[in-house]
Parts: sequence; structure tokens; C-alpha cells
Amino acid sequence: MSTPLLVLVGPPASGKTTVGTALAEALGTGFRDTDQDVEFSTGSSIADLFVTEGEPHFRALEEQAVAAGLAQHDGVLALGGGAVTSAATRELLVSYGRAGGTVVWLDVDLPSAAKRVGLSRDRPILGVNPRAMLRHMLETRAPLYAEVATLTLQTGGRRPEAVVAEVLAALPAGRTGR
Repeated sequence: MSTPLLVLVGPPASGKTTVGTALAEALGTGFRDTDQDVEFSTGSSIADLFVTEGEPHFRALEEQAVAAGLAQHDGVLALGGGAVTSAATRELLVSYGRAGGTVVWLDVDLPSAAKRVGLSRDRPILGVNPRAMLRHMLETRAPLYAEVATLTLQTGGRRPEAVVAEVLAALPAGRTGR
């Protein structure tokens, strides 16, 4: 059994995929995204899953994908923005952090997130009024991200390279290369 070098959490448009991919490259390791895992295992997009099966079904699949990623992946693991809404997932992340793992909360301010998201159709949870939904999401999920994070970084208005450098500098010695 292996564990990830680090786990990225944060709301939609916080930079999890961009920063995660760059971190994996810098660390010479793999990048894994639990949303992609769910899409691969179901053969359906997240947006379609929300429509056809509903959010509770998607969240159950997401919970399984996070547990599998934490147990099997030894690189950089990025979680979907809502993964922390699961108590079981938060428990796994807190345990991982207590065992010496690094959970990075990529936090983003509303104007930056709204600009990055635009009116993207592939973010089904943002619904009819994306800005209002995004504001609500940022406010209600912040305590959940804080609960699991061992490191919090602001990504709004920052270049991905600067965020990557800050994460790399914060990693415990010996975790930056395999």
C-alpha cells in the first residue's frame, strides 16, 4: 500500500489540476484526479452523472475514488471540489495528514474563481447562477477544507508557478523526490 506524496483540495477553479500537474512534473511523479477516476469508471462525464443519476450517487462514487486514490496512488492526488463534503472522506484526509501526509488547500477568492470558471457547462453544481453558487460554495466549504488541510495557499491572482514553488518549499524534507 502506498500513499500520495501530497493531496490537493479546494473549490472549483482554485487550480487543483493546473498546479497538481505542474507539481507532479516537478516531483517526477504521477498526477491523479479523482473526478477523472469517476468519469473513467462510469464512462460518463460528471455533468451527465449529476443529471442522470443525481448528486448523491455521484458523491458516493467520488467517496470511493478518493479512498482508492489515497490507498493506491503515490504521486500527486487532486480531489474534486466537493469531495470534502463527505465526512468519511474528511476522516481519511485528516488521518493521512496526522500520519505525516500533506493536504494542500488551494484557496481562491470569489472574483478570481468566477473569472476562471466563466459559465462553464462542465461544472454542473454551479447551476443557473454560477457566481451566487460559487460564493455559497466558497463560504460553506471553507471550514471543511480547513478541517483537512495541513497547508493553505491562496491562488487568486497568482501564477501557477508561484503556487507550485510555495508547495514544493513547504513539503517535508525527503518527500520531494523518490
